[in-house]
Amino acid sequence: MRMSWRLASRLSVISLAIVVVILISVIQHNRATPSAPSSSGSVGSTSTSASGLQGTDLNGTQAPNFQLTDQYGKAVSLAQFRGKPVVLTFLYTHCPDVCPLTAEHLHTTVQQLGSDAKNVAILAVSTDPKRDDTAAAMQFSTEHNMQNYWHFLTGTQQKLSPIWSSYSIYAQQQQGKVNHSTALFLIDKNGKERVYMGDDFTPNQMTANLQQLLKEK
Repeated sequence: MRMSWRLASRLSVISLAIVVVILISVIQHNRATPSAPSSSGSVGSTSTSASGLQGTDLNGTQAPNFQLTDQYGKAVSLAQFRGKPVVLTFLYTHCPDVCPLTAEHLHTTVQQLGSDAKNVAILAVSTDPKRDDTAAAMQFSTEHNMQNYWHFLTGTQQKLSPIWSSYSIYAQQQQGKVNHSTALFLIDKNGKERVYMGDDFTPNQMTANLQQLLKEK
């Protein structure tokens, strides 16, 4: 009995030591590993790129072109806005929270730009091909006073999926809602991606960025 007790005691001490070592390793790993950005995309709006634009620097990558249909039923392509700064975002008309707020912030941005607003293009690409059609796009645009200031672009799943992929956008419908990346890409007059802004952007930040892009050649 005495030998069994001693053996059990030694084993318990060894087990405890192993647990402590594992816990220390886990804690050190978590401290050393940076957290990944969430799918909501609310990252980078408050940082400043090398060019002075607010957001995450996209290194001037050429923005992939696409063509869809806007709230007026007109065919619209990204390429047709060459020569203007472009705000490209991804929304859906039945969104209960983030998308309406993004639309309101963009409307405030347009107001702050004043007469310069006509020299900027804003494109909102649908993430909900099942429900977003021309009528829904117009209703959503009107509700947020954006019908004359942006192009809310809709299309089929076959047309939208490649666009989402080319801009690394996640979109999946679940129980009446669409889980999707909330992102705003600022594209310069030459069609190059300059910065990424998350859904935590402010109208003042967006206005300042667009005013800077308007000054560039």
